[in-house]
Amino acid sequence: MDKITREELKELSAHSRELCVSFFMPAFRAGRDTEQNPIRFKNLVKEAESRLSASGTRPPEIQELLKPARSLVDDPLFWQRQGDGLAVFLAADYFKSYRLPLSFQESVTLARRFHFTPLLPYFSGEGRFYVLALSRNMIRLLEGSRHSVDEVDVESLLPSLGDAFRFDRFEKQLQFHTGTAAGRSGGRAAMFHGHDPSDEEKGRLLRWFRKIDGDLPDILRGSRSPLVLAGVEYLLHLYREANSYPFLLEEGVPGNADDLRPEELHGRAWPIAEKALSRGAGQAFARYAELAGSVNVSANVEKVLEGAHHGRVDVLFVDGGARMTGCFDQEENRVLTGEPCNGEEEDLLNLAAVQTLIHGGTVYAVSSGAMPGGEPLGAVFRF
Repeated sequence: MDKITREELKELSAHSRELCVSFFMPAFRAGRDTEQNPIRFKNLVKEAESRLSASGTRPPEIQELLKPARSLVDDPLFWQRQGDGLAVFLAADYFKSYRLPLSFQESVTLARRFHFTPLLPYFSGEGRFYVLALSRNMIRLLEGSRHSVDEVDVESLLPSLGDAFRFDRFEKQLQFHTGTAAGRSGGRAAMFHGHDPSDEEKGRLLRWFRKIDGDLPDILRGSRSPLVLAGVEYLLHLYREANSYPFLLEEGVPGNADDLRPEELHGRAWPIAEKALSRGAGQAFARYAELAGSVNVSANVEKVLEGAHHGRVDVLFVDGGARMTGCFDQEENRVLTGEPCNGEEEDLLNLAAVQTLIHGGTVYAVSSGAMPGGEPLGAVFRF
């Protein structure tokens, strides 16, 4: 499963003064239906070609722009592994594709900036969570959504974590050793013998867990997703002492994680993560309602865009089905429409979401009519 970070979002958002094409589509993950994935994407590319032609773009420019997208259609290796949804971003000098644990509605957007609002659940943490499975035989990290789960190949992402597996070996009491017959991710398996560690062994475990905790943020960078621990109680207790990730949940999945396949871990961890995800969104919305009428919140698009560009928006709510076309003059903090935009109009809700995310804020997609007064957006400011 691919990842898209806030750092990549900053890179993507730099394409704000050129033609950008954004593709989104759901993807089949298994069975004969997977054969439909490249066909559906090919149809989206054809739709983009038709719309580009209608906009007056010359055929040679269209062919050159869409060449990377067409190369995906004919790449069988690309379609062998899919997430729940596919996002593709294409510009004259830029091409990125992401297989993500989110299912999207099919869409093609042509604009001066890449279209991100379908990704909002991914960045806000809605529907995305992690499971860290600790056991006497291995450590596994899994990334899940409501409907799917994938193992993260921790050691290939962070080779230094191999040092953690060799760190301060527990040869005397735990007979700690490493091997290569690990879980499905292919990493090393860290073996233990014994399950009631002494104070000295607990100290060694803590040092090992602190090493892992120090490396995990590199994998979870930019994430506010819940982390669920799975394993026997004494390991979970010790890991909590070492933990610094602010979104580790108090409730875990007890028992020997070795006995559980990824799908089984997902089934036990999702109800725990779902409660946390729902609670986080609910608390944020309650905070917005509580502060209504004060200078700390606003549903005015100009005030929100000004705050978002200056890193003042802590939480942003956006109607996921709405569009607001125009352009934003940062110097005068004004929203313009029509001719003053000089052909550079864009979705202002998308712009507010992008600026909020790249400045470390949280964005929630809400259903139409959910915001007070039926507004398409609302923000809670940091200061």
